[in-house]
Amino acid sequence: MDGRQCSVVWWDQKGVIYYELLKPGETVNTERYRQQMINLNQALCEKRPEYQKSQHKVNLLYDNAPSHTSKLVKETIETFSWEILSHAVYSLDLAPFDYHL
Repeated sequence: MDGRQCSVVWWDQKGVIYYELLKPGETVNTERYRQQMINLNQALCEKRPEYQKSQHKVNLLYDNAPSHTSKLVKETIETFSWEILSHAVYSLDLAPFDYHL
């Protein structure tokens, strides 16, 4: 990597809910991703209390990276009762969450 700082951003239709800046060269592994989900859940409770009501739910859209599909992450998603949306087969011209904020 060239030393640039990367970020991980979680958002909904109202805007950014949680973000994290990664150190240069740092990657997101299973444990890091799981911790981000826990932090996201806490941020949701604080910033979007409507998600605690039964009619609101979290829908995740992401690819099938190993850190996203691990057993530990799946268990975390299940614990929070979040739903995973199916993702289209990867294509260079179809990257719906590849935004540069």
